[in-house]
Amino acid sequence: MTRPDPATLQEQLLAHSRGVAFFDLLGLEILEAEPGRSVARVRMRPELANPVGLMHGGVIASLIDTGIAYALLLREDVQDALHAGRSLVTVDLRVKYLRPVSAGSITCESRVVRMGRQIIHTDAIVTNDAGKEVARGDAIYATAESNQPRPDRPEPAG
Repeated sequence: MTRPDPATLQEQLLAHSRGVAFFDLLGLEILEAEPGRSVARVRMRPELANPVGLMHGGVIASLIDTGIAYALLLREDVQDALHAGRSLVTVDLRVKYLRPVSAGSITCESRVVRMGRQIIHTDAIVTNDAGKEVARGDAIYATAESNQPRPDRPEPAG
């Protein structure tokens, strides 16, 4: 199976992001994506509030995790690993919450810090409409053997 060229892959990933049910639930939008960097946004609405009316921390964590994933998915080395039958998985995700979010939108800029053969270090900064930081995140991802069957490989016997 041949891979699409980088521009086509970018278009496909951005189009795909508009059809993910979880993203729709959060109102999550991928605004920009390029190899090693992405920008994503979520707008505050009542469904995303915790019991005291602030944006739920899980929404912010999901924004960070998703933003980082899109920064990774456009990298050629990650695409090579995926096409070799490996999976991209989050190993560790840490979020530092700096300010509450009660209105407006938050924007996450994610980037790849270091790409090893199997371990990938990333970080993200989340800002509000005023440009103030509301959270910082860092994550470790790995490319791992996939446990999903691939159409181009026979199923193991037994």
